[in-house]
Amino acid sequence: MDLGLKGKVAIVAAASSGLGRAVATELSKEGARVSICARTVATLERTADDIRKLTGGEVFARALDVRNEEEVGRFVGEVEAHFGRVDICVTNSGGPPSKLFVDTRTEEWRSAIDLLLLSTVHFAKETLPRMQKHGWGRFITITSYTVKQPVDGLLLSNSVRPAVTGLAKTLANEYGKYGITVNNVCPGYTATERLSELSEAVAARNKVTVDDVVDSWKKQIPAGRLGKPEEFAAVVAFLASERASYVNGTSLAIDGGIVRGLL
Repeated sequence: MDLGLKGKVAIVAAASSGLGRAVATELSKEGARVSICARTVATLERTADDIRKLTGGEVFARALDVRNEEEVGRFVGEVEAHFGRVDICVTNSGGPPSKLFVDTRTEEWRSAIDLLLLSTVHFAKETLPRMQKHGWGRFITITSYTVKQPVDGLLLSNSVRPAVTGLAKTLANEYGKYGITVNNVCPGYTATERLSELSEAVAARNKVTVDDVVDSWKKQIPAGRLGKPEEFAAVVAFLASERASYVNGTSLAIDGGIVRGLL
């Protein structure tokens, strides 16, 4: 299937590892010209080199903090100057720490809002007007299945990520007439470094082993296993493509069936 991504210019945030890296790699495989960002220069450059070697595609990389509005604006401007346009933006960030309400300080709430919500706002402000000029665009937010079904111990994610979903739905309504789609992708338990960190935090809090935690997750998933980053990335690539031109304003769970609700 030709996804129509050859030559498209894609931005993928927090792409040096995990789901972001998998998405950037998949888009590059499909022929997109990929721009990636993350905070750590060495890791980011290593990822860019790995993608170039694997796909033969062009990769533009810049180190930045997605919470910083000026840095995001400068990055998107550099991408446009380098490639001549911006067609696709996939927002992403690290997740907030695993916390219970009683242990969460006010500054941690503010930090989670900056990390999850305002980082998405920064990218939307910079990329959507550029897409609008060309009458085509894809804006995709990586959130979590917690927007559909809260998870014990993930208070900050459960609370703030749904705000990103509301933002994306509103943007879908406002920008759909310009040929731009806005969608959320909601990963479940996927085998990444972030999940390893989460399993260690849960194990420490509950005084069990990491294997016990992972086994308990697998038992909740009808597929009976953790997801692979490549499986998640394939869905994102489809949503970014010409083939998904009538998919707009959705929140798609990529979770092996762990969400028990109908929607």
